[in-house]
Amino acid sequence: MQIHEALVARIQYYRRVAGAYLLPGTSQLTFWHDTPVTNSNTATDRLGPYYMLFAQKADYSGPHDANGIPLLDYHGRIGLQHNPIAIAQWGLGNHSLYCRSGDPRRKEKFLAASDWLCQHLQPNRFGIPVWNHNFDWEYRTPLRAPWYSGLAQGQGISLLVRAHAATQDPKYLHTSARAFESFLHPVEAGGVAFTDVQGDVWFEEYIVLPPTHILNGFLWACWGVYDYFLATANAEARDLFARAVATLKNNLPRYDLGFWSLYEQSGTRLPMVASPFYHRLHVTQLRVMYELTGERIFSTFANRWEGYARDRGKRARALCYKGAFKLGYY
Repeated sequence: MQIHEALVARIQYYRRVAGAYLLPGTSQLTFWHDTPVTNSNTATDRLGPYYMLFAQKADYSGPHDANGIPLLDYHGRIGLQHNPIAIAQWGLGNHSLYCRSGDPRRKEKFLAASDWLCQHLQPNRFGIPVWNHNFDWEYRTPLRAPWYSGLAQGQGISLLVRAHAATQDPKYLHTSARAFESFLHPVEAGGVAFTDVQGDVWFEEYIVLPPTHILNGFLWACWGVYDYFLATANAEARDLFARAVATLKNNLPRYDLGFWSLYEQSGTRLPMVASPFYHRLHVTQLRVMYELTGERIFSTFANRWEGYARDRGKRARALCYKGAFKLGYY
């Protein structure tokens, strides 16, 4: 029975992925796979526009709900869903464009996203306030609804503190404070933080054991902690961001294959190589980390990984690794 159920699940997964990648029209990939770009108008010592522009995400043309909030189409049995990470990024993109243009329609959109986040922050079974994903997701250890994410917590905070700065409405700062609680608790107690045997702290995009330390999710979550510090001067946020920077400095070489970057620390025989999109995203995120911290290691790895992407042979090798991993572990 278990073998049959696993086979059915695998077939459903491939059907859904084929629908997202191969069929015409929009899918969740229409939203996620924009071009990673740093925001030239941002500041690093105060709250300003977000560190990445997200302009394509701000103009997402896929489905929206009756209140104008984006819905992502995952196809198959998952279908149309609210995704709190996507809603936060849509809001952050519109905030950045509002800061550039002063267009009131942009302000309406980033505040609509902020209001959605305020309305949907809910305590998990441990009592920690989180933004839930209310659909199952086919990670290697399947994520069963409702599941939450350090990435969602970080980017939700990044949007809410900017909404507070723009409006002075206390509900946005209050909700960001509640969401920040998740960073102060370990994953086994309902939070999103994991401390490894070396004492390094990680913010987990997917809450699974053993943890997989997804690089892009960790970095975006770090920015949420940093933004909360900028907004509040909270000492716990300041110290937690410093610990996260140390974690990245200590572990960044583990994500370098010598020809490409890793998506995560999978712990599997075959490493989970980043897709071309996520490899470009890593480069962009590391450039932001250099601007935020001045730590040379981040620009060094960004330059190295950008060089990998320009090498046709290394790109081909990375794609082979990526395909083999997907076939073997999904």
